[in-house]
Amino acid sequence: MVWTALQKYSTLIIQFVSGIILARLLTPYDYGCIGMLSIFMVLAGTFIDGGFGSALIQKKQPTQTDYSTIFFWNMGMSILMYIILYIGAPTIARFYNIPLLSSVLRIQGLVLIINAFNIIQSNQLRKKINFKAIAIVSITTSIISLTATIWMAYNGFGVWSLVAQNLISSVITVVSFWFYVKWRPTWTFSRQSFRELFSFGFYMFLTHLINNFCRKIPGLLIGKVFSPITLGYYSKGIRTENLASHGISSVMTQVTYPLYAQVQDNKAVLSNMIRRLTMTISYITFPLMAALMLTAKPLFILLYSDRWVDSVPYFQIFCLVGLSDCLQSVNTQTIAAIGRSKIMLKWTLIKRTVGLSFIIGGLFGFGMKGLLAGMVIYNWFCYFVNIGLVSKYIGYKWKNQLSDLLPVTIVVFVSSLIAFIVAQVFHCSLYVDGLLKLIIFIAIYMSWSFIFKPESFTYSLTIIPNKLQFWKRF
Repeated sequence: MVWTALQKYSTLIIQFVSGIILARLLTPYDYGCIGMLSIFMVLAGTFIDGGFGSALIQKKQPTQTDYSTIFFWNMGMSILMYIILYIGAPTIARFYNIPLLSSVLRIQGLVLIINAFNIIQSNQLRKKINFKAIAIVSITTSIISLTATIWMAYNGFGVWSLVAQNLISSVITVVSFWFYVKWRPTWTFSRQSFRELFSFGFYMFLTHLINNFCRKIPGLLIGKVFSPITLGYYSKGIRTENLASHGISSVMTQVTYPLYAQVQDNKAVLSNMIRRLTMTISYITFPLMAALMLTAKPLFILLYSDRWVDSVPYFQIFCLVGLSDCLQSVNTQTIAAIGRSKIMLKWTLIKRTVGLSFIIGGLFGFGMKGLLAGMVIYNWFCYFVNIGLVSKYIGYKWKNQLSDLLPVTIVVFVSSLIAFIVAQVFHCSLYVDGLLKLIIFIAIYMSWSFIFKPESFTYSLTIIPNKLQFWKRF
């Protein structure tokens, strides 16, 4: 977890700093153009992996034949997906009525073929829980690719700066993994191996496909119904929120999935792992989201300039979405680890169908506000479905999970409310107002933590090495 945290937060810091710089060099239109194409890139990438990456990790003893078979499947599908995107690029550009998108998609689509070369190597490292290598590669890649992107943006390349970032990042990652991981494919494609992995991976593939498609639907609708600039504000808001909500949860879930797979037959251990992880993530992420919502406007103006102030409402809504997102993967990964991929697919269809009805209905009924409200309802609905599955198949009852979250939820809400009311009384300037809210909120939340020492606080401290827990000296 230490190496994963180092990887994630080093990358986040690099992206955060570069995002501040790029926001001043690029326009909402540039980000909107890339945002319009993201749904096609994500769906194509899902087809390439086909759920086989998860299947290889879930299988206890995959063979060289298994790895080689999936490697050639990935390569073949990546070429096929690129051909489809290349041919369909002009049609996609006409759909959005932006001719530039055709060339952008054809160049950016090369990422699919490049990434197919390292899927096996990255999954081998994850299965062996060798996150040190993944961290080193990720940090190195981020520094080089983002440096090149900033240079191109400064010299007026616009949207092509973001395209180059993706290409450079993919190339460096592939070269690094092939140099570090000594595994090489053999000229083998086993139908038996494919069928065995397909029996689990196919349902995971469909689940990932549906999930990725549904996550990108709001951006697709905004790009079509509104404008690239509106989508640019939307994209900046969701990207900034993801830096926070996904930071903590992705560190833990990236480590825990292969661990879940190793203890998949022991439901008691799994249940305890989920509980500790849920309480730890909620203790850290819930107050983080609340603090960001309280200080959103001065934060955006300070970091990105007045140009991006229209992203603030989007960002605040995404913070509400992030509260559920950071908990969802904790539950869904467990269901996958015990081999219930068919059950996951069934419930994914149900919750995504219901969820999309909220989003689409909100859009056509109330416009942008309705779409955003639908996203909040949608994500929390998915969370409640997920904890129901864990309750049934793992034994960590949904009532227990909600009760474990209740103390943090109440304290975060009360702290936020007090901070907001006090700041309204003083009528301070923009930045002083944000700072005042932040100080009051942190003071109340940390006072509760150190005075009452709730379980979630205790679990969170176990992440920190003893020698870094300076408060123990007092």
